[in-house]
Amino acid sequence: MLYWAVIFFLIAIVAGIFGFGQIAAGAETIAIWLFWIFIIVFLVTLIAGLFRRRR
Repeated sequence: MLYWAVIFFLIAIVAGIFGFGQIAAGAETIAIWLFWIFIIVFLVTLIAGLFRRRR
C-alpha cells in the first residue's frame, strides 16, 4: 500500500510540473489517503502483534 502511495505521489509531482492541476490534485489526494491507511494498518498490526506475544 505504501508502494501505491509513492506511485500516486510521483504522478502528482509529474502532473504538477507539466501543468495538469486537476490531475495533480487528484493524485495527491489518493496518495495522502493511501499513506494514512497504510499507517493505520501498520499500527493495528503492530499492536495486535504485541498482544499476541504476551500470551
